[in-house]
Amino acid sequence: MTIETIETEFRQKVGESVRLAGEGLNRYRVFTPFLFEDGDHLAVVLKREHGRWVLSDEGHTYMHLTYDLDEKDLQRGTRQKLITNALSVFSVEDVDGELRLRIPDEQYGDGLFSFIQALLKISDVSYLSRERVKSTFLEDFRSFIEATVPGDRRVFDWFDAPHDPEGKYTVDCRINGMQKPIMVFALPRDDRVRDAHISLLQFEQWSIPHRSLAIFEDQEDVNRKVLARFTDVCEKQFSSLGANKTRIAAYLSEAMRA
Repeated sequence: MTIETIETEFRQKVGESVRLAGEGLNRYRVFTPFLFEDGDHLAVVLKREHGRWVLSDEGHTYMHLTYDLDEKDLQRGTRQKLITNALSVFSVEDVDGELRLRIPDEQYGDGLFSFIQALLKISDVSYLSRERVKSTFLEDFRSFIEATVPGDRRVFDWFDAPHDPEGKYTVDCRINGMQKPIMVFALPRDDRVRDAHISLLQFEQWSIPHRSLAIFEDQEDVNRKVLARFTDVCEKQFSSLGANKTRIAAYLSEAMRA
């Protein structure tokens, strides 16, 4: 398979903004729209080893985490469990700190998609290092939806069972009863925005009819680059819940009549 064909498969599965840049013989830098919380791009390299293609971060993900964490903290406790789980779920290997995924059976697009998700899940361990004031945003969101949308028109924590039996791509609430259901995402932090971005891209790949709505805890707190990429795939957004309840209720009321 040619490198042009591989690049096309990457774009079809992950997004049209994916591109490859040659860095020598059988080695390519993979540029994707996905970022760490601080705005740095994920480091992904495609290289050919022993007759097959491999995706690698070349140790960058762990190095990035150690800007804020001690390396030993990644090897114990909850952080270590989260990392191990992400590696297992997405079939990624940890080879002396280098994260690698051998492309399975020429499934290049699927391989890149899984590799990106593994890197993002692992990067989320940085949230465990911070003290956060407990937010009632998610509880407030659920209460608001319950008061606004009839029970027979909503499903919380929805996922598409036929395509996604393990529930990897979840939606905070799916509003039913229209030709195109509304996928509603409650977004308190950058990691939730990234997860919603990935879910919407996957729904596009599966050709699942839908409209999308994002409700932020505070949109101003979201990393600008993360937000810009999410905006490309999300149809409607509200910058906060508290100040927009009347507008959101009016939007949903009109949408449910469509």
